[in-house]
Amino acid sequence: MADRDRAGQYYQQQRGQVGETVKGILPDKAPSASQALTVATLFPLGGFLLVLSGLTLAASVVGLAVATPVFLLFSPVLVPAALLIGLAVAGFLTSGALGLGGLSSLTFLANTARQAFQRTPDYVEQARRRMAEAAAHAGHKTAQAGHAIQGRAEQAGTGGGAGGGAGTKTSS
Repeated sequence: MADRDRAGQYYQQQRGQVGETVKGILPDKAPSASQALTVATLFPLGGFLLVLSGLTLAASVVGLAVATPVFLLFSPVLVPAALLIGLAVAGFLTSGALGLGGLSSLTFLANTARQAFQRTPDYVEQARRRMAEAAAHAGHKTAQAGHAIQGRAEQAGTGGGAGGGAGTKTSS
């Protein structure tokens, strides 16, 4: 009997510890009236929506079971028609996407050309200056080459008869 009393006390002590643990997990205050009213309102609404979804599923299954023989009978007509409609829709979507891409490309090119033409006067002026500098440089080089040729011609004309030419060596 003493063992039984000790076991009862032990279990009561354990139950007290479990009770304290559960109390620590649960909130200290009860839900407010607005929270209770919200739950009381939404619980039936959720149940009603669940019933409606079940009825919709059942109606879909029954409708599919009824329509399957009709689909099988008319499948030689329905499958090509569905393929034709699908291809037509895909064609329209593709043509729209390609048209939009082409339009955006043309817009980009037009904007690029507009910006290039706005900068053109600066480029033309720079090109004119460079061409003038190149022409002046070429004229200067041509004048130097002309003077060099004229100097050689004069040297060849005066030194050609007396010394035997500017580039000839005499052997002794």
